[in-house]
Amino acid sequence: MPSTSAARPPATELDVRGRTVRVSSPDKPYFADRGITKLQVVEYFVSVGDGILAALLDRPTTLERWPKGVFEGARLATRTDSSGDAFYQKRVPAGAPDYVRTARIAFPSGRTADEVAPSELAVVAWAANLGTLTFHPWPVTADDVDSPDQLRIDLDPQPGTDFSDAARIAPRVRELLEEHGLVGYPKTSGGRGIHVFVPIEPRWSFVEARRATIAFGRELESRMPDEVTMKWWKEERGSKIFVDYNQMARDRTIASAYSIRANPRGTVSAPLTWDEVPDVHPDDFDVLTMPARFAQVGDLFAPLAAHASPRGSIESLLELADRQEHDEGHGDLPYPPEYPKMPGEPKRVQPSKDRDRER
Repeated sequence: MPSTSAARPPATELDVRGRTVRVSSPDKPYFADRGITKLQVVEYFVSVGDGILAALLDRPTTLERWPKGVFEGARLATRTDSSGDAFYQKRVPAGAPDYVRTARIAFPSGRTADEVAPSELAVVAWAANLGTLTFHPWPVTADDVDSPDQLRIDLDPQPGTDFSDAARIAPRVRELLEEHGLVGYPKTSGGRGIHVFVPIEPRWSFVEARRATIAFGRELESRMPDEVTMKWWKEERGSKIFVDYNQMARDRTIASAYSIRANPRGTVSAPLTWDEVPDVHPDDFDVLTMPARFAQVGDLFAPLAAHASPRGSIESLLELADRQEHDEGHGDLPYPPEYPKMPGEPKRVQPSKDRDRER
């Protein structure tokens, strides 16, 4: 009696710069609302190959895998609920090809893991075949996993704000960076926010890079108090743009340039020029439109590639942090919840639940 199950479609093999990468179930819908298949996702990454590889090259990278594609009701597993349809993979997947290099990183808990550290475009295509849509690289390279070579400024719209509000703040971000001798490169997050990446010399720790980011955010907040917030607790932020300083904490990462975001449209995180920021919308950049844009403008994030130069110094921002502490009494801010209690950190208690807080 013949099987009633549907026959599996044959796999496809792609030549990716001299490597053969097998794409299983190439016709599988990955963004069904737009008719985008798994093969088209892999081909997308190949089409922006120089850009995605520069963004990931030699960086420990967490894979955000959606092996079933993106569909209505699909959920991403979390630390507290592992039942989702998609998941973050921090350790190199079992059965990885021998050309997949890794980098050993340490989590805040002290545990270690060997993460994928892409060294060639075939690694990106291989990961995409596993359902990876979003790549989350650390701001370090495999040869020095404790010294960030990028500051990452995350302009995160809160309820009541959107991309246009983040875009309105972006020129002030650029201005403030330049005051401290730094050059920023903006990109869409792929959602409602804007990311600004800043190449820096890899000679400071994560603690120092986070402290510099806090100082930057506090100064931006002081200049735009009605539009910017540094409040960690959501109940205190209001309808403002949150500068998510904890994205510079160890083991916290931001979607890379050219990553695909898990939404029905299949938008991507698109590098921009500063002049473009006020006039674009996240929906302008997706799996289908980004290849033509990349062919036209090239990799706007090339200066951020590992070992590229020149790179800036955060000494001026650390001096600003010293002044904020001395003159204004500012100290550290809360770390993410999975962190052990850090030296100098204030109470990690939601204000509305803090019984010791002054009423």
